[in-house]
Amino acid sequence: MMHSCLICIGSNYNRKENLLLARRRLTALFPSIRFTGEQETRPLFFRNPALFSNQVARFYTDADAERVVKELKTIEKEAGREKEDKKREKVCLDIDLLVFDNRVLKPEDLKRDYILKGLEELK
Repeated sequence: MMHSCLICIGSNYNRKENLLLARRRLTALFPSIRFTGEQETRPLFFRNPALFSNQVARFYTDADAERVVKELKTIEKEAGREKEDKKREKVCLDIDLLVFDNRVLKPEDLKRDYILKGLEELK
């Protein structure tokens, strides 16, 4: 059974390189993936003023949600993400599974402007 996945990708550190890495790895794992254009946003909850680059993407997979999340976390680690980065407000790469099939996993994220714009772009 194929599952529909909606993800968001963000970075405030080596943004271009890390989003490129994410796109390449995600495309290799999920060939059906479609990405929106990159959007630059201000940080929401950080004192660090570094801007974020964000993208939204949709893909289909036969993997379950747990497996998808595991793959996303592996890509984050490849970009150099470490647990202590959160304290330093450094986001090498953050990839979140927002929706799996019709199950909303991150309802607050779906209210963000860049994600709403991304959803329109993916229609």
